[in-house]
Amino acid sequence: MSLTLDNQLDLLFPANLIPADVKSKLPSDLHIRPLALTDYHRGHLDVLSVLTDAPDPGLHAYTAQFNRLRASSGFRSTYTLVILNSDSDKVVAVGTVFIEAKFTRNLGLVGHIEDIAVDKSQQGKKLGLRVIEALTSISENAGCYKTILNCSEANVAFYDKCGYSRKGAEMAKYTPQRSHSPRL
Repeated sequence: MSLTLDNQLDLLFPANLIPADVKSKLPSDLHIRPLALTDYHRGHLDVLSVLTDAPDPGLHAYTAQFNRLRASSGFRSTYTLVILNSDSDKVVAVGTVFIEAKFTRNLGLVGHIEDIAVDKSQQGKKLGLRVIEALTSISENAGCYKTILNCSEANVAFYDKCGYSRKGAEMAKYTPQRSHSPRL
């Protein structure tokens, strides 16, 4: 697919929110842009499976989730971006930042970075760094007073290099599996 066709894709958010300086730091065969609905066929879920369990829900459910995320706006916006290999037309890196409205900090906004994943064949090429730079910029340009993320101990050094620092402790309580789960 020609990269000039991006404006014809069904994108999650406007492509101009990704900073040009991040785009310029990528090798010529890689391209960063918002998640497109057609990325289902480009291996979006395969790249996420490098990070965590990402079973294929099927195209219909993927489309419904994409449309829910795109419909979110204002203070609960979701920005998922991908890096594509233009030679293979495959997703090789992904990441998301969502914006949360707070009552604290003078009704401030917080950016939460989630689901950073790079295809194993592309690791070591600073693609994770580029995803973090782009998502941090989106968060800051949205007016967030801070951008936060959670990571494993094994990834602390990487996020230190990205300009993030350890703050507090993460706690989690996982919901027991159910036969079906309600969707908001």
